[in-house]
Amino acid sequence: MTRLNTLVKNVTVVRPDAGADDGEQLDIGITDGKFSRLEANIEADEADVVVDGRGLLAFPGAVDGHQHWGIYNSLEDDTDTESRASAQGGVTTGITYMRTGKYYLNTGGPYREFFPKVLAASEGRSFIDYAFHLAPMSREHIEEIPSIITDLGVTSFKIFMFYGSHGLHGASADQSSFLMIPPDERYDVAHFEFVMRGIAKARAERPELADQISLSLHCETAEIMTAYTKMVQAAGSLSGLEAYSASRPPHSEGLAVTTASFLADETGLPNINLLHLSSAKALTAAMRMQETFPHVDFRREVTIGHLLADITTAHGLGGKVNPPLRPRDDVEALWEHMLAGNLDWVVSDHACCKDEQKFGDPRDDIFAAKSGFGGAEYLLPGLVSEGRKRGLTYKRIAELTSWAPARRYGLPTKGTIGVGYDADFCLVDPSATWTVHAEDSESTQEYTPFEGFELNARVTDTWVRGQQVLEKGAIVGAPTGHFLRRGQP
Repeated sequence: MTRLNTLVKNVTVVRPDAGADDGEQLDIGITDGKFSRLEANIEADEADVVVDGRGLLAFPGAVDGHQHWGIYNSLEDDTDTESRASAQGGVTTGITYMRTGKYYLNTGGPYREFFPKVLAASEGRSFIDYAFHLAPMSREHIEEIPSIITDLGVTSFKIFMFYGSHGLHGASADQSSFLMIPPDERYDVAHFEFVMRGIAKARAERPELADQISLSLHCETAEIMTAYTKMVQAAGSLSGLEAYSASRPPHSEGLAVTTASFLADETGLPNINLLHLSSAKALTAAMRMQETFPHVDFRREVTIGHLLADITTAHGLGGKVNPPLRPRDDVEALWEHMLAGNLDWVVSDHACCKDEQKFGDPRDDIFAAKSGFGGAEYLLPGLVSEGRKRGLTYKRIAELTSWAPARRYGLPTKGTIGVGYDADFCLVDPSATWTVHAEDSESTQEYTPFEGFELNARVTDTWVRGQQVLEKGAIVGAPTGHFLRRGQP
């Protein structure tokens, strides 16, 4: 029998695709970066290194399908620091959204020229494995979709439905230089249709990859947000996160979900991911569209931020994000849908924005602040803490954070603790009670909307392909994360 490189004993193994709802007592054997044995009572002398799991839970590493490295800081820096923060949250694979235009690399042009710069900036810097989603912003990008899949190894795409006529941050954005697309093109509903047709065509040309090729949509309606922003600002009766939520009302989400779903049916594109749904109205629209178009394989995403915080409990204006944090009734609606099985995965939407960039002038003006915040470090701790209180099993949590996104996004070696899979996993202490403080995060973000929140679970140790990157809460070793090319033979 092949000798084990690492043996982890004294753990309860949680698997989304096998075993009991709350895990089972198994030892974990690792050889050459893969899980090679899952058995009870493996002898210690069969391994080079033996790790005492201290009676903790062993979860598959989270596949965080929604991050934004390099949106506000350099991609080089974010790949380092934000992958460290990810490991703190049990994340072993991060998929980050990337596009041309303002922010990120602040450049336009074809992806055949743009994407190699992305890979060069991130190479050798990440503590976790990583992949990318790309956004077709122009006609040229739509034409590139087949080569993006075949040559660049990217099989997932994104549409930001409000970008054409509303700013990234609301009143603070400069649209004139934002998109960096040819002057005779428009980023509008017609463009969204043509993106869908381009992806549907690519699926038809690559039937062996069709299930891995999908389109994700940020569902908000620009015209409604623009009108409501003016109304909220003119009235002046609301402030802070409450004002921002009112300026981007939930029916804006619901209408965009409906438009996206109709276009998916019209264009014959079945693999649609509805991102970071934040409200009861958005979920109502999403469920109605599933009934209306049963042949469309919808996936519905929610973020840990929208599950944990609301407009009154989030710490300060650092909680500004798109779509906004909502009132408590919407948070409870998300949990109701979660428990009913209507949500497919939980992500962080991690977008590190340092204090000096986040807050505008005056500092207390929500419309002058930037959108987005980090949160990958709280992904598994937050979901285990709150989910267990509400009746989620450990197995379901592993499905939501690991198995489901790995399957959808074409990562066949990720998502579970199983023989032959990459040895990506973490140890979770389900009895650790601790208070969130931004200063304890490896992220370079100096604040968090979760400041002062009490969580009842903590990730203590994390491994990526058998290499330990987090040990008893501290980052260890060197960055050895791989770029994951998808859609390859």
